Amino acid sequence: MAADDDGARAPDPSWGLLYRAGGVSALAFVVLVLVPVVLVFAAPVPPVDGRELLLFIASHKVVYVTELVCFVGLSVPALVVFSAVATALTSVDKSLAAVGGLIGVVSEVIALALGSSPQSLHGGLVILSSSYAAARTDAERAGLVSAAEALVAATNAVSWAGVLTAAGILLLSLPMRRGGFGRALMVFGVLTGAIGIVSEALRPMIGPGYLLYGLMLPTWFALVAWRLLRLGRRS
Repeated sequence: MAADDDGARAPDPSWGLLYRAGGVSALAFVVLVLVPVVLVFAAPVPPVDGRELLLFIASHKVVYVTELVCFVGLSVPALVVFSAVATALTSVDKSLAAVGGLIGVVSEVIALALGSSPQSLHGGLVILSSSYAAARTDAERAGLVSAAEALVAATNAVSWAGVLTAAGILLLSLPMRRGGFGRALMVFGVLTGAIGIVSEALRPMIGPGYLLYGLMLPTWFALVAWRLLRLGRRS
């Protein structure tokens, strides 16, 4: 591949369609993040108390399910984004591109398999909410509340899929300056990945501090979308 005066190497133009698909997927990721944020203004944030959460879901089922689908659905476009970025960077550093892309893709597969989502969002809670509304005795309700609290605890625990996603971003960002993505995106990506690893690992303890990474993550995807779409047009 040809290199410019700054040592940057142009990505393989034969992957132009993948670059464009990655750019569109990155934009879709950002939209799927923004939709739940907008819905926060339509309904309060789901509580973490088991009984209150089951009642909340019954009263705001459409909003809750929409937020759940958006958060879990993030993994689908992210798969394409990691694949496109890794492919674009193979002309610069095949090892980092392969490892970073693999970690990123695996993280999203794990997230899809486990239905990983933050803020006490879990598909099983929708079923428990319906069962709670139909329960006839206090003993049945108590059992359902206990099951709900167990799911909440599991959902809000350390997200290893999230840790791997941040690690993938970190590794893929390292060679970006020489791969046509620019120095600014490289620096921002390294910071996003590093902060993301710490934030995901300490998520049960840092509380609102997680918001910093929560803002940086969609910003990184938005910047990557712009770069991938430009690469696609050039190809």
